[in-house]
Amino acid sequence: MTATPPLSAQVAVVTGAARGVGAALARNLARRGAKVALVGLEPEELKAVAAQCGPDATAWEADVTDVEALTGLAERIKAHYGRIDTVVANAGIALGGPLLDSDHRAFSRVIEVNLLGSVATARAFLPALAESRGYLLQIASLAALTPAPLMSAYCASKSGVEAFAHAIRAEVAHQGVKVGVGYLSWTDTDMVRGADEDAVLKQMRSRLPWPANKTYPLEPAVDRLAAGIARRSAHVYAQAWLRGMQPVRWVLPSLIAAVGSRDVARLAPRLAATAASRLRPVGAGGAADTAARSDRSDRD
Repeated sequence: MTATPPLSAQVAVVTGAARGVGAALARNLARRGAKVALVGLEPEELKAVAAQCGPDATAWEADVTDVEALTGLAERIKAHYGRIDTVVANAGIALGGPLLDSDHRAFSRVIEVNLLGSVATARAFLPALAESRGYLLQIASLAALTPAPLMSAYCASKSGVEAFAHAIRAEVAHQGVKVGVGYLSWTDTDMVRGADEDAVLKQMRSRLPWPANKTYPLEPAVDRLAAGIARRSAHVYAQAWLRGMQPVRWVLPSLIAAVGSRDVARLAPRLAATAASRLRPVGAGGAADTAARSDRSDRD
């Protein structure tokens, strides 16, 4: 069995790296010695983060939903560094509120960026990872482990990326590529702070059972992700308690349906009154996804 190279000998690509978890993870990997390539749609922010990651870091503008452009980008990054060892599929956006109050195009955009963007990332970078016998980490979420009322688009997309990563793990194992899934609960980033500006959704989140109702600090969460990348783990938990959700996830849909339905019914008038404020997906900075923004917007 080929030994896993230390991070100091690796080239790591992080999508959605302009802000939030992606930016913090790029900085963390760089501190551990990796050469990092930051991918996203905010060139100035990407360049600023790359500058914090040292002289070997680079910034690359790309839309993760454009598989042709992303494939070309993967080839350019490989040509620049000579290899790609780790890819973190981290880009995503979110949309809150009842399904019937949401715009179908906005709902579809969440699926397109979070799920199909992850598929495109894998298509683009797996050939290089096969050459290096590398590692793909797919960022999922607590939303992949348990359903959440008022977050159907996000839950569907994150359940999808979890299943996708598990499925392709067996497909690429014979090529020496390892695939992991990263799970995060609510983590202190611009996106979560922006989401909390919606008073109704914030109240709904506050009624979740402990420890799912807390917002967790960014750096410890990212440190756990980076440690999982170094080990090339099949599952990486940014908050330790998330590991305990795995054995009980089968019971959560029924439990959430029973408890969540009462909260949604109670909040229905306020949700209806504020529906217009939730018509577009939110990106990592808390801003509406008015174009093709694909930076980090998880529950982190």
